[in-house]
Amino acid sequence: MLRVGVTGASGFVGGAVCRAAVNEGWRVSAFGRRPSVERGHVGGAPYTPWDLLGGRPELPEVDVVIHCAGSVTDWGPAEDVWAANVDGTRNAAAAFPGARFVHVSTASVYDPFRPTVMATEDMAPVGRYVNAYGAAKAAAERVLQGALVLRPHAVYGRGDTTLLPRVLGAVRGGRLLAVGDGRQRVSLTSVDNLVQACLLAAAGPVGHGVFNVTDAEPVVLDDALRSILEERGVDAEPYYLPLGLVEPLAFAAETAFRLLRRPRPPRLTRYAAGHLAVERTLDITAARDRLGFQPAATSFAGAAGW
Repeated sequence: MLRVGVTGASGFVGGAVCRAAVNEGWRVSAFGRRPSVERGHVGGAPYTPWDLLGGRPELPEVDVVIHCAGSVTDWGPAEDVWAANVDGTRNAAAAFPGARFVHVSTASVYDPFRPTVMATEDMAPVGRYVNAYGAAKAAAERVLQGALVLRPHAVYGRGDTTLLPRVLGAVRGGRLLAVGDGRQRVSLTSVDNLVQACLLAAAGPVGHGVFNVTDAEPVVLDDALRSILEERGVDAEPYYLPLGLVEPLAFAAETAFRLLRRPRPPRLTRYAAGHLAVERTLDITAARDRLGFQPAATSFAGAAGW
């Protein structure tokens, strides 16, 4: 029986990985920053509170670590984002020196200053990033040796607390404010497809490498936004603003929010605008061929339950 440790188990992706791994019949140990979680969130697996930046609890022996912990925000002090994503990753890997290490990274390691057009894994990391999030996730990849690295883009699904709530929060007066012209293609990653890739990486014959992980095919942004609104039952239309107009407004909003010490980001940041305005698509050939990844198509069915 495969013994699996899952970090970030109290979160959206980590909890989904725990539930799926338990369903596989694996012996799962769940770890997270929260003091406790509902048993159902981790599929009934034993849960141990563990702040990866603090002391190390007594840990079980595992064959594989699926590292889902980290900061997923593009807002907040850079040192906090760096610590969570770089130091936390280093500490998790050091705690299980003999285990296979599956690291959930992000497509934000690709160059944010130009379109990402069916990017292959060798096109990142790069030397420039908009904010600490992309830079820290790229640095975390660099500190891992012999690991399996998965790069999803825009993870969504039941239980999502980040992406889709933020999209729906941009609805104002019957309009969903967006950037670009709506015709740009984007690769999205359902949490179910990401979980599938995590389990394949944990148990498969491939011991190391970097893999893009997305839904089966890219989608047109306008189609995706309209599907979200329809599934959620929101009476609104996407309304597109040019990037040249949005960027200075986003910069002004970010400056004001920082001066006011707001804990939450503005409704639109330069990072978010840059990801919406141009094509962001990933080539998943390597995951298909080497991991046996068989992703489902993008679907927002069940969005009303998020």
